[in-house]
Amino acid sequence: MISRAFSSTRLVVALAAVAVGGGAWALRGSFQGGSNDGEAPATFRAVRGPLSIQVVETGSIQPREQLILKNEVEGQTTLLYLIPEGTQVKKGDLLAQLDGSKLTDQRLEQQITVQNAEAAFVRARENLEVEKSVAESNISKETLALKFAGDDLKKYLEGDYPNQVKEAEARITLAEGELKRATEKLEWSRVLSKEKYVSATELEGDELAERKARLDVELAESALELLRGFTYERTKTKLESDLEQAGYSLERTKRKANADLVQAEADLKAKESEFQRQQAKLKKMEEQIEKTKLIAPRDGLVVYATSTQGGGGRGGGSEPLAEGQAIRERQELIKLPTAEDMMAVVKVHESRLDKVRPGLPVRLTIDALPGREFKGKVLRIAPLPDATNMWMNPDLKVYTTEIQIDRNSEGLRTGMSCQAQVLVAEYDAAISVPVQAVVRQGARALVWVVRGGRTEERVVEVGLDNNRMIHVLKGLEEGEQVLLAPPLDAGDRTPVTPAGGAALSPSSQKIGTEGATPPTPAPAVDPGATKAPEGEGGGRSGRGGRSPEEREAWKKKMESMTPEEREKMREQGRDRRPPEGEEGGPK
Repeated sequence: MISRAFSSTRLVVALAAVAVGGGAWALRGSFQGGSNDGEAPATFRAVRGPLSIQVVETGSIQPREQLILKNEVEGQTTLLYLIPEGTQVKKGDLLAQLDGSKLTDQRLEQQITVQNAEAAFVRARENLEVEKSVAESNISKETLALKFAGDDLKKYLEGDYPNQVKEAEARITLAEGELKRATEKLEWSRVLSKEKYVSATELEGDELAERKARLDVELAESALELLRGFTYERTKTKLESDLEQAGYSLERTKRKANADLVQAEADLKAKESEFQRQQAKLKKMEEQIEKTKLIAPRDGLVVYATSTQGGGGRGGGSEPLAEGQAIRERQELIKLPTAEDMMAVVKVHESRLDKVRPGLPVRLTIDALPGREFKGKVLRIAPLPDATNMWMNPDLKVYTTEIQIDRNSEGLRTGMSCQAQVLVAEYDAAISVPVQAVVRQGARALVWVVRGGRTEERVVEVGLDNNRMIHVLKGLEEGEQVLLAPPLDAGDRTPVTPAGGAALSPSSQKIGTEGATPPTPAPAVDPGATKAPEGEGGGRSGRGGRSPEEREAWKKKMESMTPEEREKMREQGRDRRPPEGEEGGPK
């Protein structure tokens, strides 16, 4: 509880210190109030007068156009030779030499690899021709076998089988004729045997001849039946099968030949691709060896890239370029300006980005050229924050901004430090108050006006600010006094008093809450009655318990803050206030 009250007191002390110190240059005689215990809170009398809105940033001088030579050797290499910075070179001069010994050894090995790949490619190409010849021969052989099988079937059905049937029928006919003769002879022999003209032996011989002739007829008839009922079907089926198998064999031969050709063609393409890949790799190595030499593409003045990078290194600065240094791929080495025109490059913080736009006039001062002032205009603002600064501090967002310098750039050199004053707007008669007197609440702006012994909360319309004074467009008249240290709970309260209206009591600040108390006029505030607490305790003035040295230190710290940072500090102070009823909290 005590720590919360202590934090609130320190925050108010800081804001009061800014009001006294940060705006002192513009307040002149408009500041009223003191910092001692028991005095009225510090106020500021709104003034009408000239107001200049500027954005001041530091940067460096760079050429408008330049060639950036980078290390295009892959991986990491060593810088063997480096031309001195500031040398005026001609087109074709050697600027730097990188170590290419490793690449030279790799090139020799790659040449051998290319030769082997070429031999494999030639072998695959000849093997494809052999496969084509073998495929044609096998297909021709199987095609001929299929034709012969078809001819054999046709020959049997139309030639061999009919002939065999005729031969069998002819044998039957002959056998029947022999049987007839044998039968007739046997009959005569039996007649003659009765007459005793033929002996019994001769008769037996004729009987045997007749029996043999009958058997010959039976055998011939059986042979014909066997030919028609068995041999024909068997031979026909076999020949048809041979024809079918010959067709299958031809199809297999064709498919195998096609597969072998596809495999040979694929092998040829693979060997050709490998050969081309190895050739490309060899060519790339040769190009890499050529890139170890940085040759000037045009005449110009040599400027090391590290001389213009500022704090770009990981450790907060870039190591100067020198011989023997390890160089990474794509690292910038040398810059050659291509024109005499110069420009300034500055980093604009994101909080000021809404004020800066292309075309705004700029006044430039150069540290190395005191007494001289250069004019220019904003040329371009980077669309994204600077990646280097984001890497070093993710919370810091700055945008690289280029400023075109007028033609009178004599004496400017690359890398010179400069300060750019971007003139955003100028007003001849503007009402302005210190930025710490205004509290933003969403899209609204609030001030606390002291009038007739009363303090009233008022909504105002504000314009641009220059980090010290803010332009008040509506809601505040010249001569009205405003608090320089608004109440700590200012950001938590909803503005209910329009410009020029009467202040409302704290009990009426509940907007949109069920059962809210209707607005009632707040009692007058006596500035002289505002008393600082003893020591580092609670309270709203926050000026008690601080030595002048401590207040001065807080004043310097707050002067370096942007309005957004001060607003953030106010919010942190509100979050740390003790809850109602606790020591140091509201009663």
